[in-house]
Amino acid sequence: MEFSVQEQGSLIKWIKRHFMDAGKNISTIDAEYMILITGGFMSALHREIEKVAAYSQFDTVSRADIDAVVIPILDTAAYKLTDALSRREYAAAMRILDELLQMREAPHKLMFSISLKMRQLLAARICIENKLGKETLIDMCGIRYEFQARSLIETARRMTLARCRQAVLICAQTAFDLNSSSEPEARLTELIARLAHSEAI
Repeated sequence: MEFSVQEQGSLIKWIKRHFMDAGKNISTIDAEYMILITGGFMSALHREIEKVAAYSQFDTVSRADIDAVVIPILDTAAYKLTDALSRREYAAAMRILDELLQMREAPHKLMFSISLKMRQLLAARICIENKLGKETLIDMCGIRYEFQARSLIETARRMTLARCRQAVLICAQTAFDLNSSSEPEARLTELIARLAHSEAI
């Protein structure tokens, strides 16, 4: 049985209620994080809530509990990768890419997700430059939840407009090269290196 995606406030209440049924509490920010890394689908959330509640040794589950047992969807992993790059944590970014490749994610699919996040960060930076709010970013990028827009804007504040644009161009060139490469995994590794050493982020 497949459950639909719910409105943010209702879904957070639903998550908290299910954790309470399991004898646990969860903060609003960590409930948002659960939505982010599962894609917000209630069927996936229900399974992950059970896993996290069983794993946690305390009354209130922590971010560490969530990260220990929940495997993030590809889109979330791509965001974590770009966020690590924005913080200049290049080793962490490369580690995330390696984990994704070990999970046998298709290189072209990874490239699409990384490129999408870079375009969203550029859009967030444009919103910052023009003093536009989260609502504009949500409309521009078709973002589902308000907290996702908030996170993008927080990340974009660590980057200049020029660097965001350069990152998008590097991703576009890598995506083009990927189509004719016999070693797509190597092109993705080169992408992280180019972003790390070109002042793109």
